[in-house]
Formats: sequence, structure tokens, C-alpha cells
Amino acid sequence: MDEVNEQGGQEQTEKSEDAIINIGYDPVMQTAIDVLSAFGSKNKVVLRARGNSIPNAVAVANIITEKMLIGNSKVEKITLDTVEAAGIGNMTSTVEIILNKIQ
Repeated sequence: MDEVNEQGGQEQTEKSEDAIINIGYDPVMQTAIDVLSAFGSKNKVVLRARGNSIPNAVAVANIITEKMLIGNSKVEKITLDTVEAAGIGNMTSTVEIILNKIQ
């Protein structure tokens, strides 16, 4: 049997080039500094958030692109999705914000 790998659901990104940061309920400025330090070694940072932490992810993206790295970073892509819990019927929104460093 031949093995077939199909891309499912979300778009897959190259792991060697990006840093993935899951946004939670940490202070926004602390998370922004974590993203800034990730930009020190990577050219692309992916911010992921679920539910009530989505506004924190948007705030971190705004702080990075408009305050800390003005003209040196940009938002490449924003992906919105909704995930349903198995059998329960509860829906949870998710967001993925991809930030690029301009060189």
C-alpha cells in the first residue's frame, strides 16, 4: 500500500523558518517581548490564540508591528477558524496571525 499524506484543515507552514507562539492570558507586553525575542532568530512568527485570548493576540500583533518594529515587520496573513468540541456542541473560535520581519 502506498502512503498518502494529505494536507488537512489548516495550512501547514515550514517549521524551520517560523516560531509558533501560543497566546494565553499572560500580560500582553510580556508576550510582545517574547515575540520580539523570537524575531531575533526567526524571520516569521506565528501567533495562535483560542477563545477569550484572541484580543490578546491582536494586541500583541499591533504592538509588534506599530510600536516596536515600525517599518521592519508586517502582518502576512490572518486565519480565523471555529472548532467544535466532539459531541458537546460548544464552538470555540481560533485565530492564527503570521508576522514577517522585513529585512
